[in-house]
Amino acid sequence: MKIFNRLFCIVLLLSTLNGCFTLKYDLKGGASIDPKIKTLSIQYFNNHAPSSLDPSLSQSFTDGLRAYMESNTSLRVVNTMGDADFSGEITNYGVVSSGVAAGDIPAKTRFTITIRVKYTDSVNPKNSFDTSFSSFRDFDSKTNFDSVKDDLTKEIVKEIIEEIFNKAFVNW
Repeated sequence: MKIFNRLFCIVLLLSTLNGCFTLKYDLKGGASIDPKIKTLSIQYFNNHAPSSLDPSLSQSFTDGLRAYMESNTSLRVVNTMGDADFSGEITNYGVVSSGVAAGDIPAKTRFTITIRVKYTDSVNPKNSFDTSFSSFRDFDSKTNFDSVKDDLTKEIVKEIIEEIFNKAFVNW
């Protein structure tokens, strides 16, 4: 009988504690999208960078942003203006020397991409923004840029897309 009473007390205690704590799993990365927002549109991001060395960047960025939004939200992507709309342009795509080694020889080269994004939230206009997102990668100056350009571009674009998503839907 003592064992039964102790077991009953333990089960009761665990049940009580279970009601005090909840654990919530969010499979969308913490996104807090207003349920009134049903549709999403992504306009083509033209490349207006002064010295772009990648003619396919506009298409690959636009497609990458669309794919990321489709896989990380439950919003329906439409070709017309959605409840949430992304538009903008690529404003910088550049390579400059950074960091000097002995004898004024550049030790590193910095590759930067900047994208201006206008996000329009027609349900909650206060959440709209017009912001530039920029990211860079440094690489050894002795390395030929053409040999690393594709990989670095993918890394930078992925990072910028995640920043855009976070600003629009995660509300950090």
